Amino acid sequence: MSYYDIDAILTDAEKIPCTFQIDVPDLGYLDNQPGHTLKSGSRVALPIWLAEMLAIANTGAVDMDDPSQSSKSFITFDLPQALGNDVVQALKADPRSVPLRDQSAHFYALATHMMELSEEPELSAVLRKTFVSRAAEIVLHARKVGGGGSSYHGRDGGGAGGKGKGKATKDDNASNLGVGGAGEDFLRGLDEWERKLFRSAHDGTKASKEWMENVKKR
Repeated sequence: MSYYDIDAILTDAEKIPCTFQIDVPDLGYLDNQPGHTLKSGSRVALPIWLAEMLAIANTGAVDMDDPSQSSKSFITFDLPQALGNDVVQALKADPRSVPLRDQSAHFYALATHMMELSEEPELSAVLRKTFVSRAAEIVLHARKVGGGGSSYHGRDGGGAGGKGKGKATKDDNASNLGVGGAGEDFLRGLDEWERKLFRSAHDGTKASKEWMENVKKR
């Protein structure tokens, strides 16, 4: 990860739910209580970069009466809503039906970061299946646009997505989302990783087509 990677910076700024394990003086404003102590058990949303440091660090204190309470972490954290049970269950049912961008513009980067901080084997398996399923769909759509088989000019515009004429290509039939409303909704829901994949597949298809046309002219 580059220090100047804007996507990484924005991902680290995503907030996750955290629970403080100790009392912290003068931090009550985080819980809408300015000037007060932030009590142990208080739940606040903190950016990942800060939550990670507080979760890894410990107080260093030694409790002689209860050694198990010695050197507690400052906070514990839960998965953010973008990776909550409702989203995971929806992804299990049909990965392509979930607009990931509505959950987070950096959905996969957020999920990857969270899995580095905690063990979530089920989430890892679901995300792997989600990425593979959606990547295949993304490449199909990119090939349609890049290869000139169809274009997204709106539901009433030209091209295969609207009322324009033209035969359906093999790629058009390969996706059951089609190139109209459902296909456009799917593309609008791509997160940043998926948008980069779409652009790469689109540019690759376009370059391949141009190369083939140049070969034919020789």
